[in-house]
Amino acid sequence: MIGKLKGTIDEIAEDHVIVDVHGVGYVAFCPARTLAGLNAGEAAILHIETHVREDQIRLFGFATALEREWFRLLQGVQGVGAKVALAVLSTLSAADLANAIALQDKAMVARAPGIGPKVAQRIITELKSKAPAFAGEAAAAIGLKQELGENAAPAPVADAVSALANLGYSRDQAANAVAAALKNAGEEADSATLIRQGLKELAR
Repeated sequence: MIGKLKGTIDEIAEDHVIVDVHGVGYVAFCPARTLAGLNAGEAAILHIETHVREDQIRLFGFATALEREWFRLLQGVQGVGAKVALAVLSTLSAADLANAIALQDKAMVARAPGIGPKVAQRIITELKSKAPAFAGEAAAAIGLKQELGENAAPAPVADAVSALANLGYSRDQAANAVAAALKNAGEEADSATLIRQGLKELAR
């Protein structure tokens, strides 16, 4: 089982790369976002997920271990195979995907090719409990967004997010700003304080 490849990018194709590791060329299928960050002739490290079948061995490569974890998680959802999981990760970063799931934003998930509304809803439903744990640095904000998505956020938080969204910021931007404001002002802060602190965050 191959977990990581460290070598030189020999060739970049539409959906895969060939990584030269001490003279052996490994074919790794990658999301478009990963491919965009690679250059032929340069050194690279890919986090690998190995799929072994009776008739073939396929390697899937990712820029980060977090992306690889999302690839695994997505395939645990009914109707999502390797191809669809790659399409999702080609369209959305790990943080964007965690955001979309936490906010139950079906339209954002459905932006990926091959993802219809039903599959998008299934991804959100089956992975919503895992989104905060796989959000990387955005974990705290994702937890808040999950509460907002489920209408379970405290009233001052929900009011502050709503107020910022009414000022023209996206719900995602508003939630990020309020999450940062909560960190500074404390859990007991009222909506006026969260709005004021949130606006400072958005002005940075």
